[in-house]
Amino acid sequence: MAEQILTLSTKHLLGIKDLTSRDIELIFETADTFKDVLNRPIKKVPSLRDVTIANIFFENSTRTRLSFELAQKRLSADTVNFAASSSSVSKGETLIDTVNNILSMKVDMVVMRHPYAGAGIFLSKHVNAQIVNAGDGAHEHPTQALLDAFSIREKYGEVSGKKIAIIGDVLHSRVALSNILCLQKLGAEVMVCGPSTLIPKYIGTLGVKIEHDLLKALNWCDVANMLRIQLERQDIKYFPSLREYSMMYGLNKQLLNSLDKEITVMHPGPINRGVEITSDVADSKQSIILDQVENGVAIRMAVLYLLANQRK
Repeated sequence: MAEQILTLSTKHLLGIKDLTSRDIELIFETADTFKDVLNRPIKKVPSLRDVTIANIFFENSTRTRLSFELAQKRLSADTVNFAASSSSVSKGETLIDTVNNILSMKVDMVVMRHPYAGAGIFLSKHVNAQIVNAGDGAHEHPTQALLDAFSIREKYGEVSGKKIAIIGDVLHSRVALSNILCLQKLGAEVMVCGPSTLIPKYIGTLGVKIEHDLLKALNWCDVANMLRIQLERQDIKYFPSLREYSMMYGLNKQLLNSLDKEITVMHPGPINRGVEITSDVADSKQSIILDQVENGVAIRMAVLYLLANQRK
């Protein structure tokens, strides 16, 4: 990296709403550099050699946690991994006590996933460490939105002017809100599509288009971001069955081929194959799902690096 110190306008990454469009561009430019690093024979830089990062996950996560851990290792940071299910949290310890105990071990930065919206914001006001939100309930998932937008930029050269349809379980998705905010700040048009029971009532106030017909949404968009049905967050039935949902809102190759243009298909993962997307679509040349995974490491490297610069 160049010697000049580049920083974000915010001390923490709690949500996309706290970032300016310039912050997002700075993260992308930094990720471009780190993506070059990841393609070298030696995929490691000493940028965060003196930084200790705690990964605290109060919810199960495989892809996001591994992506953050890999990003930290590529930057030569020291890491502490903490799973709430096997910790004193299960014995009744509070969030602040848990994090303060970890900070007493001289941790500089906390990457946290939590089931409650706003947990990262709450924590940032009570502990002396930089907080990176790795997903808080159905609220925000900022690094996922950044890597999604970065992947669109990589595919098309820019995000501005592109039409993005976010399709599926918008109601329970932290990815959807972060994506809407991020894409709009970068000048994209956004549509949400799904059954009316899975489209939140407030969504129209965000300036997005709303569509309940999948074919119309696909014909409108340049990029279709297919969301996972989050059955683990659904306390009541929002649609009759997975089979019926798949028939109405699942993306298959026949539907994709029926369009009069070629669109790009994305998915934040993990994929429910055969529900929101079929295997032949997920593995097709129109899919950039694996590019999203690869870009996730570069984006998270960029975020950690830029936040750590503020400590200098």
